[in-house]
Amino acid sequence: MPAVKFKELASDTPAESSPEIRERVVRARRVQLERFSGERIFCNAQMSPRLIRAHCAIDAESKGLLENAITRLGLSARAYDRILKVSRTLADLEGKVSIEPGHVSEAIQYRTLDRNFWA
Repeated sequence: MPAVKFKELASDTPAESSPEIRERVVRARRVQLERFSGERIFCNAQMSPRLIRAHCAIDAESKGLLENAITRLGLSARAYDRILKVSRTLADLEGKVSIEPGHVSEAIQYRTLDRNFWA
C-alpha cells in the first residue's frame, strides 16, 4: 500500500464513520442487485462485455482519460473492462446514475496501484 499523504493525516475534516461507509456499501449493493435482476449475476465485478457496454456508458472526457491510460500505461483490453467495472462501482457508491470522469480517474489510479504493488 502507498503511504498516506500528510494532508490526509492532518486534515480537520472528520473521517466517514464505519456505519456510514457500511450504509453506502449496502445501498450500492442493492442498486447492483436491482440492475442485474434479470441476469444471473449480482454485482458489477461479474459483468460480461455485453453488460459492460449496457451499464458503463461514459462521456467524451472519460473516454479521453481511458485512452490516455491505455496508451501511456500500456493497459490491456481486460484492464479497460476492469476500469469500467470499478468506475461503475464508484458511481454506485456515490449514488450516481452515470459514471463521471472522477470515477474513471479514480479507477485508473487503483489499476495503476495494482500494477505497481502486485506486479
